[in-house]
Amino acid sequence: MNDKTIVTHNGNFHADDVFSVAALKSIIPSFKLIRTRDLELINKADIVIDVGDKYDPDADRFDHHQRGGAGERKNGIPYSSFGLIWKKYGVAICQGDQDVANSVDTVLVSMIDALDCGYVKGVYNGISLSQTIAMFNPTWQEDSHFDRCFDEAVDFAARILTRFIAAAEGDISAKEIVAKAVENANDPRVIELEKYTPWKEVVHALSEEALFIIYPSESGKWIIHTVPAELGSFEDRKSLPKSWAGLSDQALNEVIGIDDAMFCHNNLFIAGAVSLTSIKKMASIALQ
Repeated sequence: MNDKTIVTHNGNFHADDVFSVAALKSIIPSFKLIRTRDLELINKADIVIDVGDKYDPDADRFDHHQRGGAGERKNGIPYSSFGLIWKKYGVAICQGDQDVANSVDTVLVSMIDALDCGYVKGVYNGISLSQTIAMFNPTWQEDSHFDRCFDEAVDFAARILTRFIAAAEGDISAKEIVAKAVENANDPRVIELEKYTPWKEVVHALSEEALFIIYPSESGKWIIHTVPAELGSFEDRKSLPKSWAGLSDQALNEVIGIDDAMFCHNNLFIAGAVSLTSIKKMASIALQ
């Protein structure tokens, strides 16, 4: 796919055309980018993004401004050029992983599409990536050239897209690890992870019994964490013992009856110890 000519519109740019080019950079390392509205150049291009009044994925035409648009998702969010590019090339960009591509579409691509198309239902209305990309456009007080600013925005978007893909890959891998830990738990109330992985969504989806999660910290010490009553809640299914609240080191050791406890948060949702043996004892006591 190298040595392609990609065309998008010139002048003021938005997140959808910027991210579209950034996405294609990951699978087309070498291409010529032309920013224009010249129909002759548009018709000669290999890939056309956000201009040309045509959506034809087989011909690599990805505009959504024509009458009737270019379709919408099942949740009602319309496709902009980024969504149309992702619909065809997203799996390839994610190294053939459909689950990762779907996840990135949900958390990134569809949000950019929604804002570009004016579909604001259920979309976060604070400072967005779309607004951030728009700020790369030169202001009326600057002499910067639009095309140079567009290239800067593409480089920024490419890095952001890389991190969204990495995060999606991590979330999917974490689900498999946590699900296996839930299945293999000796006591369904205490889930032990061999290393820290994001666990809350999976535990809530798979286990109504789980009360505590134990896992090693980055320093090699061990952590016990309560399971929230609901996702996003500050209430726990079961808190750590009240007598531990705010204690650390020797004071905590004396209460628990071990010699390597490190701390317990005053709000009783997390505590730590040096050894796995001690953290398991803390979990056993907390269950009582």
